Amino acid sequence: MNPRATTTERDQTRDTARALTEREVAELLGLSVATLRAWRHRGKGPRFLRLGRSVRYLPADVADFVRASAVDTAPVSSSDDDSEVGELPL
Repeated sequence: MNPRATTTERDQTRDTARALTEREVAELLGLSVATLRAWRHRGKGPRFLRLGRSVRYLPADVADFVRASAVDTAPVSSSDDDSEVGELPL
């Protein structure tokens, strides 16, 4: 590694060296490898690297994908404060 490299460059090199395989990402996310492959084919899922015929994932890209996939379950406020949840206003 270049001793004059910035911290960011060193971190990027370290992340590239730790690239995850399809199987590792599938296990991490609780999915099948086939699901990851289908997502790639459809242009969905985490960003990936293609190194020749091999596919790898950077941990930061997997973490970003998980964060972007989070669904907020906070209750939706109603404009009619008298309405009960699940009740349609008349």
